[in-house]
Amino acid sequence: MNELIEIKSFDGHGYQPLIQYGSWRVAILRCEEAMLPENIRFMERHTQTDEVFVLLEGKATLILGGKGGNIEGIFPQVMDIGKVYNVKQHVWHTAILSWDASILIVENQDTGSENSEHCNLSEKQKKDLQRIDL
Repeated sequence: MNELIEIKSFDGHGYQPLIQYGSWRVAILRCEEAMLPENIRFMERHTQTDEVFVLLEGKATLILGGKGGNIEGIFPQVMDIGKVYNVKQHVWHTAILSWDASILIVENQDTGSENSEHCNLSEKQKKDLQRIDL
């Protein structure tokens, strides 16, 4: 049966790639300490690709920061279960998840430090982030 179907799951914490094929990868993102609002210190953006997020369970908010050279602000997007959220190339982003949340991520297989940038949040942006309710 393994030659017909590949079945994967992940119930740990953090980011875990599950399926990779050709130029794409599917991963699961689950809450971990670093993703709590009081612990988020930076946002990332991908310089060569969009990134797709689908909330499978729990509660989550995508935090967007604009497309400028630095984070322009804190723009929360509450996620609904089953909706597809495509974060566009060059958009600063991070996510806040409830402990029971699970997000499916679809991205290019080569998405990584070579084609992504990080930007530290200002003290004001950190405080704004901590005021967001799931």
